[in-house]
Amino acid sequence: MGSKTKSKTKGKVYVPDTSAIIAGVVRRLMEEGRIKKNDIIVVPEFVISELENQANRGREIGIEGLEELKMIREECEKRGIEFKEAGRKPTLEEIQLARSGRIDALIRDVAKEMGGVLITCDMIQAKGAEALGIEIIYVEHEMPEKLSIERWITKDTMSLHLKEGCRPKAKRGKPGAFKLVDVDDVVLTREMLEEFAREIMERARMDEKAMVEISRKGATVVQLGSYRIAITRPPFSEAMEITLVRPILKVTLEDYKLSDKLKKRLEERAEGILIAGPPGHGKTTLAQALAEFYASKGKIVKTMEQPRDLQVSAEITQYAPLEGDMAKTSDILLLVRPDYTIYDELRTTHDFKVFADMRLAGVGMVGVVHATQPIDAVQRFIQRVELGLIPHIVDTIIFVKNGRIEKVYVLDLNVRVPSGMTAEDLARPIVEVIDFETGKLEYEIYTYGEQTVVMKVREAKESTIAKLAEERLTQILKRYIKDFSVEIVGPNRAVLRVKKEDVPKVIGKEGRNIAKLEELVGIRLSVEPIVDTLKKAIPFRVREASGSVIIEVDRKLVGKNVDVYKGEEFLFSATVGKRGQIRVKKKSDAGKKVLQAVALGNLRVLVD
Repeated sequence: MGSKTKSKTKGKVYVPDTSAIIAGVVRRLMEEGRIKKNDIIVVPEFVISELENQANRGREIGIEGLEELKMIREECEKRGIEFKEAGRKPTLEEIQLARSGRIDALIRDVAKEMGGVLITCDMIQAKGAEALGIEIIYVEHEMPEKLSIERWITKDTMSLHLKEGCRPKAKRGKPGAFKLVDVDDVVLTREMLEEFAREIMERARMDEKAMVEISRKGATVVQLGSYRIAITRPPFSEAMEITLVRPILKVTLEDYKLSDKLKKRLEERAEGILIAGPPGHGKTTLAQALAEFYASKGKIVKTMEQPRDLQVSAEITQYAPLEGDMAKTSDILLLVRPDYTIYDELRTTHDFKVFADMRLAGVGMVGVVHATQPIDAVQRFIQRVELGLIPHIVDTIIFVKNGRIEKVYVLDLNVRVPSGMTAEDLARPIVEVIDFETGKLEYEIYTYGEQTVVMKVREAKESTIAKLAEERLTQILKRYIKDFSVEIVGPNRAVLRVKKEDVPKVIGKEGRNIAKLEELVGIRLSVEPIVDTLKKAIPFRVREASGSVIIEVDRKLVGKNVDVYKGEEFLFSATVGKRGQIRVKKKSDAGKKVLQAVALGNLRVLVD
C-alpha cells in the first residue's frame, strides 16, 4: 500500500540546461502545467557554475541566468514542485572547453543518470540527447516582436538615453542639428531597466543577425539590426544606463554634391583617407556612402569595426576584432586582399598602427576618427608613426560637420626651409597640409629640435618663428646657465643676456658656441651681460678726436669697469683709462652706435 502511495506522489524529473533557464522556458512550462506539482526540477551544478562564471566576468547572460534561477526556485515553492541541484562542479578545464560542447555533454550525463527529461532551447543539444536515448523537451526560440523601448523611437530619433532615476531622453533631428528632449514623464527605476536589458539580450540571442559586440564586467554592447545598444551597470557607471544609437539617414556619395575634382581624386588617387569630425556630425554616414561608392565601382570592400554598426550592402563583409585584436583581423584581410577597407573607428595607438601597417602594405584605407578641427586628424598620427611616413599613410582628409563636408586636405612631403625661416641650412623634411580645392598651403608639420611643430602657414610670421627660437634657446641654455633672458629684437635677430661671467662660456672659443646656437635656432644672436640693477648711471661727456669717439668720466673712476648702453641695448664694457677716458674707434660698430645714441640722447654709462 505504501508503495502505491509513493508511485502516485512521485512526479517526473526535469533537467534544464543553460539555454532553457536563460530563455525563461522552465517557468513557462510550469505556467502551462506541463511541469506540475510533485514533479522535480534538477539543476545541474554545471549550469550554475557556468552562469556564475559568466556573471563574474560581468556578462549580461550570466546575470540574467542567475536571476532566472532565483525566480524558478520561488515558483517551485508556490506550486509544490521540488527544486534541487545535482552533479559536481566543473573543473577549470571543463569550463574552458564550454564552447566546444563539454558542459552540454556533462548536463546530458546528469539527465541520463537521473532518468530525467532534458529541457533545452539548443537544437544541437537536443539532437545529441536524442542520439543517446534521452527524453527531451525542445523549445524553439520565439523572437520578441518588438522591444519595449522602441515605443520611444520616432523616425528622427538619433539616440535614446535611459538612466536609472531619470526620465527617458532622446536626441531627435539630424546630424549636426538635433535636440535632446524628454520622451516620457516616467522616472526610470532599476527594475524597469533590468527588464529592458533582459528583452534586449533575449532578442540578441534569438536573432541570427544580432551580435553581442562587447561583453565585459559592467558593460555590454549589442548590435540589433540598425540599433547599437550599450548597457552599463555599477561599478562601471554610477547607475544603470541603456543607450541606443541608430543611423537615421542612409545617403549616397551623390547626396554630398562633391566637386568633380574631388570625385576624381576619390576614384583615382585617394587611397589613404581619413574622415574626421566631431561626434554625431555624420562621419559614419559618409563612411557608409564611401564604402558603397567603391563597391559600385567594382572594388572589393571590407570593414573593420568594433562594434559593427555600419549599414552597408550584403556585398560588403563586416569584420570585428579577431580574438579581440584588430591586428589579427588585419592579418586575415591581407590574405583576402580587399581593394578598400573601412576602419571604423580609430581610437587607440594600436588602431592607428594597424591602419598604418595595412596602408603601407598597399590596401586602400578609409579611417574614421574624432576631431574638432581638420588638422586634428593628422595630429592624431604624430608620435604614433614616423613623421615622414604620414603622407604615405594618409593622403586625403575629409572633415565633416553638421552632416556636410566642410574641408578637404591633401598631404604631401617636401624638403625645404620652413616658412618664416631664412637660413638655408635649416632645410628639413616638411609634411605639407594643402587645401584640396584651392591648392593653398595651410599647415606645415616638421621637427624643430626635439619638438614636432604643427604650424599654420599664415601665422608663420616673424613673431611665431621668433617665439619658437626663444623657446628653443631657453630649452638649451637652462641646462648650462642659471640666469639668462632672451629678447627678440628683429625678424631674424635676438639678444641673449647672461651674467657677465657667463658671456665667454656662451660665445665660446672663436665664437664656436654662439655659432652653433645660431645654427640650431635659425636666427642671429647677440650676447650681452645682464644689467645689474645695483649699478648706477654716472655723468659723462662725449667728444670726437681724430678717428675716435672719447667718453670722458670722473677721474676718480680710473681703473674701474663701466658698461655702456644705447637705451636698453648693451654696447660694450670697458676699463676707464688714466685720464678718465674711454676710447672707441669711430668706424667700429660700437663707435657708430655710441654716436647714434648721442644723437638720440639715450647713451648711458653704468658703474658698480
